[in-house]
Amino acid sequence: MNILVVGCGKVGSRLASILAKQGHDVSVVDNIERHFDYLDEDFDGFTVIGVPIDQDVLRKAGIENCDALAAVTQDDNVNIMVSQLAREIFHVRTVLTRIYDPKRENVFSHFGLHTICPTNLTVAAVCSAITRHARGKNLTLDSNTVNFVTVQVPKGYIGRRASQVRLEEGEAVFAVMHGDDSMTLVGAKDCKLLPTDRIVIAKAID
Repeated sequence: MNILVVGCGKVGSRLASILAKQGHDVSVVDNIERHFDYLDEDFDGFTVIGVPIDQDVLRKAGIENCDALAAVTQDDNVNIMVSQLAREIFHVRTVLTRIYDPKRENVFSHFGLHTICPTNLTVAAVCSAITRHARGKNLTLDSNTVNFVTVQVPKGYIGRRASQVRLEEGEAVFAVMHGDDSMTLVGAKDCKLLPTDRIVIAKAID
């Protein structure tokens, strides 16, 4: 894929370096030249210095032929403007926008943009770790992020069906991990819970 990364801070540089190692053709835009030093030494992509919202700068970086764009600068306003240009002017198929302010994320989503809010991701992960005393894992699907947490079956549900477990709003039992390390997907089979089982709870967090 031809991928354009706008912003070469800690996130952008890491993202660009990983994508390049995966074999993608990667271009990076940033208005500060020294930020390109964050890229891996063996980064073989293309770098462009300039204001990210300048259409000529974006053209120089290859936006007219790119398959995807990730706007990950530290400025929400820049990210949203670049993303709108990518979608409406250059018709980039896949556009991902990083948004720091959770209150603005819903507004930007109304524009049809795929957003990721690191603030929401961090808060959700910390809340899960604190309230459930369990380690959670996140899976991002398009613009949606799902948090998975594995916990021991509550004593009150031993002997009952997985579908009978009552959780907080927005949560669902995704699977049951058994004592022999096998797993049952609840959507495929509603199994009876045993004392040695653990349940995998899923919750959309973004």
